[in-house]
Amino acid sequence: MRRFLNFLYDGSAVLAATCMVALLVAVLLSIASRQLHFLISGIDAYAGYLMAGAGFLALAHTLKRGEHIRVTLIANALKGRSKKSLEVLALFVGTLLAALFAYYSIRLAWQSHEFHDISTSNDATPLWIPQLTMAVGSLVMAIACADELVLEILGKRTVPVSGEALRNE
Repeated sequence: MRRFLNFLYDGSAVLAATCMVALLVAVLLSIASRQLHFLISGIDAYAGYLMAGAGFLALAHTLKRGEHIRVTLIANALKGRSKKSLEVLALFVGTLLAALFAYYSIRLAWQSHEFHDISTSNDATPLWIPQLTMAVGSLVMAIACADELVLEILGKRTVPVSGEALRNE
């Protein structure tokens, strides 16, 4: 099961990276089209869709790598059972919020598909397509939060520390 979950988180990160590369290409095409006086219809909208996709698809991988911003002022002051209880409570609330967000993101994409909702931009893209990245990313994030909660309850959770916060320049 652990191998599957890690594959899921890593696969989501690969999709996020793919969205970022595609976003770069879209922005470069947009710049080139303005300079060379030709029009690529809807390129700005596609860049926005790719940016949202990159953000949502990277959520779970970022959580599992310990790169989300954490306010640890209270947690660092606590020891033993108090600290574990606070971690479990925080992870429970985070899992609940992530699950609600995933549910409503999936529901939004489904409703957009059912109602044939299209973008108001000149690209006229069916909105369920870009909303699908939000739904998938939030679902994988909910799974990652639940995974962290179970690991914390079982006492098997390791919190990776990002080296970024330790740099003083």
